[in-house]
Amino acid sequence: QLQLVESGGGLVQPGGSLRLSCAASGFTLTYFAIGWFRQAPGKEREGVSCISSINGRTFYADSVKGRFTISRDNAKNTVFLQMNSLKPEDTAVYYCAAGDVYACSPSVSSSGYNRWGQGTQVTVSS
Repeated sequence: QLQLVESGGGLVQPGGSLRLSCAASGFTLTYFAIGWFRQAPGKEREGVSCISSINGRTFYADSVKGRFTISRDNAKNTVFLQMNSLKPEDTAVYYCAAGDVYACSPSVSSSGYNRWGQGTQVTVSS
């Protein structure tokens, strides 16, 4: 069974940190672009970050640049999203997705992603 499973979400105070994991089963993440997306209540889904399968390049939404870092651990078949200096506006359900080799772009668009995880809730609140 091909699937992506996110974990690591939770409740954190403003200024805190969380590390999200996106683990793949049934396929190898190395050959796919991996993106992180989020959706807050009443808002459209937005791209957060992505990592290319071609050259490992990474891209970030302006709202998270300098605070979030995406990385791969090929041995664990997992992609991580390290989130620091969290703000209340980061509150959302976070999803990871796997896409074709050209899916990861500077706009962090969801175009080209065809395999999605179930999401993990991140709540930033005091």
